[in-house]
Amino acid sequence: MALVGSLLKKGIHFSNIVANRRKASLHQQQKKTLAKLLAKARYTEFGEKYNFDELLSSILFGEKGSFYEQYKQAVPIYDYNKIFNEWWHKSLEGEKDVCWPGEIKYYALSSGTSESASKHIPVTKAMSRAIQKTSIRQILSLGHYKDLPNDLYEKGFLMLSGSTNLNNQDKHFEGDLSGIQIKQIPYWFRPYYKPGQKIAAQQDWGLKLEEITKIAHEWDIGFIVGVPAWIQLLMEKIIAYYNVKTIHDIWPNLQVFAHGGVSFEPYRKGFEKLLARPLIYINTYLASEGFIAYQTRPGAQGMELVCDNGIFFEFIPFNEDNFDSDGTMLPNTETLMIDQVEEGKEYALLLSTCSGAWRYLIGDTVKFVDKTRGEIVITGRTKHYLSLCGEHLSVDNMNKAIDLVSDEMGLTVKEFTVSGVEYGTMFAHHWYIGVEEDNVDTEMIKKKLDARLAELNDDYAVERRHALQEVLVTVLPNEAFYAWMKSKGKLGGQNKFPRVFKNFLIDDWKGFLKSNGYIPE
Repeated sequence: MALVGSLLKKGIHFSNIVANRRKASLHQQQKKTLAKLLAKARYTEFGEKYNFDELLSSILFGEKGSFYEQYKQAVPIYDYNKIFNEWWHKSLEGEKDVCWPGEIKYYALSSGTSESASKHIPVTKAMSRAIQKTSIRQILSLGHYKDLPNDLYEKGFLMLSGSTNLNNQDKHFEGDLSGIQIKQIPYWFRPYYKPGQKIAAQQDWGLKLEEITKIAHEWDIGFIVGVPAWIQLLMEKIIAYYNVKTIHDIWPNLQVFAHGGVSFEPYRKGFEKLLARPLIYINTYLASEGFIAYQTRPGAQGMELVCDNGIFFEFIPFNEDNFDSDGTMLPNTETLMIDQVEEGKEYALLLSTCSGAWRYLIGDTVKFVDKTRGEIVITGRTKHYLSLCGEHLSVDNMNKAIDLVSDEMGLTVKEFTVSGVEYGTMFAHHWYIGVEEDNVDTEMIKKKLDARLAELNDDYAVERRHALQEVLVTVLPNEAFYAWMKSKGKLGGQNKFPRVFKNFLIDDWKGFLKSNGYIPE
């Protein structure tokens, strides 16, 4: 028996018992979290403008429940562009005490805007500590899985992250959040962490996967953590390099996969072909803005929101009263605290965090599957986007790229849509583009569109070299798009053609095109 592993497993089991006994209600956890955030930031420029002292007093001494009404009346809702243009740009330029105390040294780069390739999301020391704390809790949650062997806790953790070789911008460092966190990994965890700091610093993903592959046989891996597409690619490389049947031939003790970033379901079949036996899958919700939720128990439908560790959550009912047809938030939006939500309804997520985000619209939509436990599933985005393997392609990216290509080629493009499709063992994007002109060079559209999207979106550029293996383009007359809308009774008015086709609509769309002669049967 592995003595250290046995003691650790017992400690994990005991910590879960204690945590369950001491846990306050989700409302109380959130109330306390907001009080801590307001107290910490009350002397910042943001805190002074919005009277955080007064809001803190309403939590400590006001009538029960009144604090939230005062908070949402006092502080406006922000999206990225609004909070960056009004506040975050100051701290990015080196100013102190803007939205959070002190000077912010780290910024996570996150794709998604139409104006530039990346957002700059502040990552404070407090946020780094909060993410580490939640990561440890996720490991502790393994105590709920009773059949794990004692010595599993002595095995290696392979964490496939962004580069720890961050960009030095004089007054701050910037890079992938996972790279920022790995760079600050706790000392006690380093013996377990793979692939180690040297490989983690590698910026070229292809080279990083090759370096890991060459020394993979030297490690005894029990846990893997990462985005499904990258983990699948890595396992395929390792299996081919060592000429074995499954990844368990190299890592016989591999038992746990913690995944996040995109839905795992499209990967499951291909992924499990690489295994000799099933793994335990743990879903996580780690965004550049913070560690939001993770699966805490076997068989859970959703992930449990982290309500007591540096993030205050609000929820906007995702309906026509609060958002228009493009997913843009309307004035006088209704917002709710965690005790006011309902199971089965879709909500857009607002965050106030220990990185100086305040009532920040992260852009994700969620649904509660267990309100008592605070368990959610991610249902999509407030605005349409496409992310099969981490490319995070927004409609803003799509619109900008189409505009640029049509201008370059002298085309009149009124309508387009894109869908994600399987392509071999990986994925492709299939574009349907409506043009007025005849005899269009489809191959030239494809090349120019692909290049422009890579310029506009860093994540897309990375995934095009690996998991996103092809771009397909079908040119159609614009009338095809309007005819489909008419067939749905949605021609005219405020109805708009979907920019992203997902799920059953893809087959419906293709079936319509075939039956009406726009594409071959």
